[in-house]
Amino acid sequence: MRLALVIVTAALTVTTMSGCTSETPAPRADSTAPVIAPGKPGEEARTLAPDEAVSAVPQATANAADIAYVQDMIVHHQQALDMAILAPSRAESAKLKSLASRIKDSQGPEIQWMRTWLQQQGQRLPDHHGAHEGMAGMATPEEMEQLKAASGQAFDQLFLKLMIKHHEGAIEMSTEVLKNGSHLRIEELANDVGVTQLSEIRRMREMQAG
Repeated sequence: MRLALVIVTAALTVTTMSGCTSETPAPRADSTAPVIAPGKPGEEARTLAPDEAVSAVPQATANAADIAYVQDMIVHHQQALDMAILAPSRAESAKLKSLASRIKDSQGPEIQWMRTWLQQQGQRLPDHHGAHEGMAGMATPEEMEQLKAASGQAFDQLFLKLMIKHHEGAIEMSTEVLKNGSHLRIEELANDVGVTQLSEIRRMREMQAG
């Protein structure tokens, strides 16, 4: 799976990025503290009993690359949502509106999953609109203002330009964590992000061509 995404990314000819830390000890069977177990992306988390939590803890541990990826991807996804929620009132293309809705419906739950995962690891939750200088694919504040001010075909063209770049950045970040991360859940997330957003890039390029 790791190799598959690396090969896919090379075909897109995009470049590289990301960096934080810490490991959380496994829950003890005699602990009374609740343990929140995140489901798969898009699924609700559930509370485990202490004795259930001991056997539920994954053997893989998170490293600095995993933590940094998730913290950065929350901010990255949030900007995609900020862009997608503009489409219903500003876009002209029905296909673009449908794509924006899919982006919102998939990345919103992924943000919630990543926030729960970070809490489980005892790590800092980033501000949704935190600083993102140097983060791959992110639109600048000026570009976001231009998008908010646009409508009709002008909005569609700018949205596609910015979102393709944004998706390429997410694939770049996912490729990096597949190389440097260690946690199985984050490997699964990164592969899912890569496959989903590559498919959406193809759709957006078809829209640009059309």
